[in-house]
Amino acid sequence: MNERIFSGCFTAIVTPFDAHGEFDEKVMRQLVEWQISSGVDGLVVCGTTGESVVLDRAETRRVIGTVINQANGRVPVICGPGTNNTVDAVQRSVEAQELGADGILSVGPYYNKPTQAGFYAHFEAVAGAVSLPVILYNVPGRTGSNISAETTLSLAQIPNIAAIKEASGNFGQIIGILRDRPDDFSVLSGDDALTLPLIGAGADGAISVVANEIPKQFTAMVQAALDGDFPTARTIQNRYFNLMQLNFIESNPIPVKTALALMGKIQEKFRLPLVPMQAENREKLETELALLGLAKSVERLAV
Repeated sequence: MNERIFSGCFTAIVTPFDAHGEFDEKVMRQLVEWQISSGVDGLVVCGTTGESVVLDRAETRRVIGTVINQANGRVPVICGPGTNNTVDAVQRSVEAQELGADGILSVGPYYNKPTQAGFYAHFEAVAGAVSLPVILYNVPGRTGSNISAETTLSLAQIPNIAAIKEASGNFGQIIGILRDRPDDFSVLSGDDALTLPLIGAGADGAISVVANEIPKQFTAMVQAALDGDFPTARTIQNRYFNLMQLNFIESNPIPVKTALALMGKIQEKFRLPLVPMQAENREKLETELALLGLAKSVERLAV
C-alpha cells in the first residue's frame, strides 16, 4: 500500500431489531440507502454501535451480508468481527472476508487485559489470516486496556494493518501516532466530539456514531475539515455538539438507537443487558432532537 486508503466519514451503523427483537433486514437496507444517499464515505457494521456482542454467529453473517449486498460496492463496508479470543477473532475475520467485506475493524481484546506484546501478537494473527486491510480499534473505556502509541506504530509496519480507530481520548498518544506513523497509515477518530481537533492535528476522518442521525451533516463537517475549511467545520460542529455528547449520556448505542426511533427510522429495541433510556436522559435527547428539527416522524425510505 502506497497511500492511505481510509479517509472521511465512516458510519458505525446500528443493528435494527423488529418488535420481537429480531434483526430487521428491511430496515437495515433502508438505513444503508439513507447513509449512502447522504454521502458517507463508508459503513462499519457489527461494531460496538451495532451491538455485535449480542449477535450470534449466524446473525452476524446475516447482518454483514445484508449491508454488503445493499451497499453493492457503492461505498466500502468495514466489518467488526473482533473478540477477546484471538482464535475466534481470526475465524470471524476470515468469515467477513468470505462474505465480501472491504476491511476489518479489530477491537483490542477486552477483559483479558493483554500486555503490549499480547496486543501485538493478537493483531498480527488477525492480519495474517486475511488479505483485507485491518483497522485497529483502541477503546480502553470499553476494553479495560490501552494500545500504546509504540505498539500501534509497530503494528503499522505490518503491510495490511492500514489504520487505527483511536477512541482513547488521549491527545498526546494520538498526536504521537500522527507524528510517527508511516505515510500509508490512516488515523481515524473514534470520538465524534474530538474529530474536528484531531483532523486539525492530521487525522484522516472518523468512524462515527452521530453519523447515524446526521450522516449528511457530519460528513460535510469531516470533509470541510479535511479540505482545510475550518470555519465551516466549526459551524457544523457547534450546531451538533450537544447531540454528539448526548449520544454517550448512557452506554452506546442506547441513545443513538433511541434517537433514530424518535426520528422514525427504527424500532426502539435493544438486547439485554442494554435497556431503554432513563426518563430524564430521554427527555434531554428529545429536547435536543426537537431543537435540531430531527425529532419528527418521517416515512421510512423505500428500498
